[in-house]
Amino acid sequence: MNQAGVNQAGVNQAGPAAVFWDMDGTLLDSEPIWDIAMSDFAVRHGIVMSPALREQTLGSALLDAMDVVYHAAEIALPDRDVSGDARWLLDHVGELFDVGLPWRPGAPEALDLLATASIPLVLVTNTVRELTEVALQTIGADRFVATVCGDEVSAGKPAPDPYLRAAAIVGQHPAACLAVEDSPTGAAAATAAGCPTLVVPSAAPVAPGALRRFRPTLAGLGLADFADAWTGQTTGHPDVQR
Repeated sequence: MNQAGVNQAGVNQAGPAAVFWDMDGTLLDSEPIWDIAMSDFAVRHGIVMSPALREQTLGSALLDAMDVVYHAAEIALPDRDVSGDARWLLDHVGELFDVGLPWRPGAPEALDLLATASIPLVLVTNTVRELTEVALQTIGADRFVATVCGDEVSAGKPAPDPYLRAAAIVGQHPAACLAVEDSPTGAAAATAAGCPTLVVPSAAPVAPGALRRFRPTLAGLGLADFADAWTGQTTGHPDVQR
């Protein structure tokens, strides 16, 4: 894979100039941990977290996920203790993270593979910085040239802001980069930003769409698979030439 990249003038490249990685459900099998935390949060507000309700929170920023529960529990805006509940939820998830964070199949090998090709990697997550730092103790902060967290952008996923920031950090057009996502929310953010996206679904199905290629797992992927996920979705983009 050619990692030299493409600039905004449209220099030819054979593969992505950078790869942007989602964290929960993509690199780490942490969605079951969030299942526990969000279920406990729902019970805290007098409701049961149904599968349909949980799916609405998948991949969402913390405050957005809380809003889903508040709405389901019919808690009026004046009665919401947003700051107190956010602190409770962060502490609860932090305790669960400390117990251990398992990798998704093939994730560490995929990161190592791209590192051998000297392709810049950016972690792009809706998780807040406080919890991301805990998770990076498992993933390894040194694997990434930067990390973009949900509380560091104006709007989290499904808005494109996190991926637009990641592209700006590496100095590339979003279409020159590849995003790797697992959730409908994350895939929506990546493709809205204009990033070709490799979707490896975990807890919820992701609908097919423009800029999306699908794989059932990261296990066994080679450099050619990442190049294919990128080149297969960039045809005709005015800023990127293959």
